[in-house]
Amino acid sequence: MPQQGPQPVERQLPTDEARLLLDLTRDLARREIAPAAAAEEEAGHFPREALALIGRSGLLGLPYPEEHGGGGQPYEVYLQVLEELAAARLTVGLGVSVHTLSCHAVAAFGSKQQRADHLPAMLGGELLGAYCLSEPTSGSDAASLRTRAVRHGESWTIDGTKAWITHGGVADFYTVLARTGGEGAHGISAFLVPGDAAGLEAGTPERKMGMKGSPTAQMHFDGVEVADERRIGDEGQGFAIALAALDAGRLGIAACAVGVAQAALDAAVAYMAQRRQFGRPIADFQGLRFMLADMATRVEAGRALYLTAARLRDAGEDFSARAAMAKLFCTDAAMQVTTDAVQLLGGYGYTADFPVERYMREAKVLQIVEGTNQIQRMVIARHLVGPETRD
Repeated sequence: MPQQGPQPVERQLPTDEARLLLDLTRDLARREIAPAAAAEEEAGHFPREALALIGRSGLLGLPYPEEHGGGGQPYEVYLQVLEELAAARLTVGLGVSVHTLSCHAVAAFGSKQQRADHLPAMLGGELLGAYCLSEPTSGSDAASLRTRAVRHGESWTIDGTKAWITHGGVADFYTVLARTGGEGAHGISAFLVPGDAAGLEAGTPERKMGMKGSPTAQMHFDGVEVADERRIGDEGQGFAIALAALDAGRLGIAACAVGVAQAALDAAVAYMAQRRQFGRPIADFQGLRFMLADMATRVEAGRALYLTAARLRDAGEDFSARAAMAKLFCTDAAMQVTTDAVQLLGGYGYTADFPVERYMREAKVLQIVEGTNQIQRMVIARHLVGPETRD
């Protein structure tokens, strides 16, 4: 009789070090993250302890250079680690993805001095980051942001409000995009703002349908003074910095989505193997078996797509379109797979006694963050046929 129940996902990893790294992640996720995930999400508990443990284990700065405290791993490896963490608890996986995104500006566009000054603490697990691009009136249209930074000699004063900030109010630093020039994309610059800066205040956390352990809040900048040495890149370069970070960040969301989908598939397979109706396991019924087959195919296809995009990035090739495709496909797949998992568990799937209802609620946000899936379709189409024509 064939073996039933979830089987370990087979990985193609480039080095023995990478395999050991993934084994470490799985062990940490199984022992330290997954057991308390449901209770802590229900209680709205932010897993700072788990993120600190991930930092001490060397998993918080994997894709960045070892010389600055990172792991020196290719994105192909980092994303598979992220998938494992998200499968255990999305709040943790997404938290690592957001932190990695927040470090990108300094790592990729910072001066040699800025990288030396800031990256070791950012990548070594001592600090947790947040990314401040969206605003109450500029989400998908990020180039219309209104938060303004005004220069006064060797410092800048930032005023405005950022919205939908993951880790808002608990982060140790914020990568902030603010307007320093005229309207449009070319008038935006990037800044590294300390979490304890005077005049920086978090709003009341949003009440969300899922991800309750991950605080999402507005961040209010009221005369926040930042030294010019904390401006990242050139004046007016901020929007380009933001777009470069988002391409990589979208791959993080794709990996998280596959992690959630894999967890839902595993839960459904395990349930169907032991649940009996009409005198036999419901895994015997062809209609339900076909649903599982479709779910597994979506998971594997999503994993292959995000890894293809990651390998392009690692090779230094243009991966923007593939990143958008991965984010689009993987998050839509996660929504479908988690919905099907709830259906396969029947009434039990709709209760909090089983994790699939939580996976379903969490999957929804992945279709929205790092650019909605409608925006991803626009990005993909532009790569195919060019930008939209204007009258």
